[in-house]
Amino acid sequence: MERISFKEAPGVYNAVKQGQNYVDSCGLDYKLLELIRVRVSQINSCAYCLDMHYKEAIHAGESPIRLISVSAWRETNYYSPLEQAALAFAETLTHMPAEESSDAIHDELIKYFTKDEIANLTMAIVQINSWNRLVRSFGLVSGLYKVPAATTV
Repeated sequence: MERISFKEAPGVYNAVKQGQNYVDSCGLDYKLLELIRVRVSQINSCAYCLDMHYKEAIHAGESPIRLISVSAWRETNYYSPLEQAALAFAETLTHMPAEESSDAIHDELIKYFTKDEIANLTMAIVQINSWNRLVRSFGLVSGLYKVPAATTV
């Protein structure tokens, strides 16, 4: 049941959309971003975002087995070392344990990403966490998302 519509909160939507526009144009691989979005949405139990990003990833050519298995990425051989580093980073930032240092994860990320790309990954992870929390609070109904016809990858 939808509790709040983004139409009723246009300022909130516009603020978060501005950050999303940055992430969408920052140059990170789209399929990597969708893997991250699916994984973070799993952690946050955001059914609407899972529906959306599963469909977006499939539309972009991602395989269903990689999307279904992303919560168990450590147990598979489907993901590259770069993707594994990004997924570990997404999980770390999403859980953000106060007592844990993030030095080790940055040591792994720097093997595959520039500092600018790490900053952009950080923003992408912050962004999907923001959407997850807004969508869950607002109560958007899952299962109805359709990939826009104009979406290109």
